[in-house]
Amino acid sequence: MNYEIITLEEQIAVGISARTNNTDPEMGAIISGLWNRFYSEGIYASIPDKANGKALGIYTDYEGDEKSDYTTIVACVTTKMPQEKDKYTICQIPAGRYAKFVVHGDMVQAVAEAWQTIWQLDLPRTFVCDYEEYQNDNMDGDAEIHIYVGLREE
Repeated sequence: MNYEIITLEEQIAVGISARTNNTDPEMGAIISGLWNRFYSEGIYASIPDKANGKALGIYTDYEGDEKSDYTTIVACVTTKMPQEKDKYTICQIPAGRYAKFVVHGDMVQAVAEAWQTIWQLDLPRTFVCDYEEYQNDNMDGDAEIHIYVGLREE
């Protein structure tokens, strides 16, 4: 799987969150439930000052590696901190080095397969913050998703 190493500036993301891990049999339901709530309950629409309008799936607060518990957040990047901080989960995506993967296909299946491959790669991961940025909302198998995996500085 091809990727490029890029450097990103810090970003503020605002959304909703849950705690899970990749071995939890309920993980898929937990994450899909967040996405459902994000749109059906008007959370996406209510987030002020969206930077680019793209939805993010964020993984942060890892207890260890990809086998441990983490917080998953469905969010979007904002240009400033919201005034109603208690209404949302706020995540600071740290500045730094990231491996950027570009995935095309079914939103759910293509992302799941990409992560299966990423977990097998020998990347110097930070396990601080990784995220998916959905470039479009094509549910018909023609989605484009960018996955950013945090890397240690060399």
